[in-house]
Parts: sequence; structure tokens; C-alpha cells
Amino acid sequence: MAAPSDSPTRPADSVLRVLIADDSYLIREGLRQLLALAPSIHVVGQCVDAPSLLAAVEADPPDVVITDIRMPPTQTDEGMQIARRLRQTHPGVGVVVLSQHESAQYAADLLECGATGRGYLLKDRIHDLDHLVSTLTDVAAGECRIDARLVDDLLARQRRQRSPLDELTPRQREIMADIAQGKSNLAIARDRGLTQRAVEKHVSEIFGRLGLANDETVSRRVQATLLYLAQAPQ
Repeated sequence: MAAPSDSPTRPADSVLRVLIADDSYLIREGLRQLLALAPSIHVVGQCVDAPSLLAAVEADPPDVVITDIRMPPTQTDEGMQIARRLRQTHPGVGVVVLSQHESAQYAADLLECGATGRGYLLKDRIHDLDHLVSTLTDVAAGECRIDARLVDDLLARQRRQRSPLDELTPRQREIMADIAQGKSNLAIARDRGLTQRAVEKHVSEIFGRLGLANDETVSRRVQATLLYLAQAPQ
């Protein structure tokens, strides 16, 4: 994934400045010692919580931040909050989020505000120096790096997220297409060679399968049309 045009370009042989944030001393020190073996990486600092990390970035922005997904003060999703905030305040700073557990939901949340310059790694992979350095380098260049296991989970989730339109029969999908064109029940009956009563029954079932309540303030035909157009190929 290419970096945006306004992202700063770095010489290929320049040293990558990395800031580490994790409330675990063992993780911080382990990462520092591991990255010290890579000539292309320079660790510029270590932070123990989200406020100190944001302050360090404000004082001297690094090329990439490595942050645990959960840190003080709340131990919830500080890593995600940092990624979102830096997207606004320091868009040129890459963020690699570390997680102890596989979570496709967290990976999806990370990408929600844009995939450029973002990475998501599982902690059991950070001992692999080559993999870690390549991830940091790619993220600094504006690319997106997500652990392969999480990519598989994200694709599986996407396949499971079926549209309500998938519940319609082939005939109902044909009639739904007619509705989206603005045709009345009478016009649909005439064009499809059906009785108006049959069309009314199909339309009622379509609304039911799409979960559209009979609300006098909102046209169910309009709601159904919006759902249909949202899924239609562009």
C-alpha cells in the first residue's frame, strides 16, 4: 500500500527512529536489545503508558511507534486510541500495535481510520528480528502490515457478514430490482406476468426478510432500495 503523497520520503540507507511503549519492562527491554542488533534501527526512547508516549511523540516525533494494545491508565485499548490520535496529530508517524492475543476485531478497528502506515503484530512474532525490522520499515514507508493469521480471521469474518439481501429468493431479488427502479406493484405484476396480489405477497416477504418494520414515517420501499443499492456493484 503506497504512502500518501504528502508523506516525507526517507533515504533508503537512513536510520529508522523508533519509539517503544509497553508497561512491561521485559517487553520494552527485550525489544530494545533485539532492535539494537539491526543497524537500520535506532530506538529513541521507551514509554510505560499512553500519556508519556503521546508526550514523547509531541516533543520529538519518531518514524514509527511500537505500542502495546493495552497500557495504563485503563489497560483497555490504549494502542488503538494512540493510533487514531496520531492519525490526526502526526500522520507521518507510523504505528505498530502489539497484542498478546489474536483479535480480528482489534485489527479491523486499527484499519478503520486508514491502513496507511499501520501495523498489527502478535507478541509471539516479535522475537523474529528480520520480520520485525521489515514490518517497521514498511510501516514507516506508509504501508500496512497485519499478521497473516489476523488477515485470515478478517477474511473469514467478512465472509460471515452476510447481507440481508442474501436471504431473498431469486424471484424476490428480481422484484427487489424492480422496486429499486421505482416500479409500482401493478407495474411489476404486468412486467413479470404475475397477479398484483402475488406481487404484494412477495413485497411483504421481502420487507420481512430485510427486517424492515412497518413505520409510517419511513417508506419501506425506500429503505429496501437503499439496502439494494448499497450492495449493488459499482
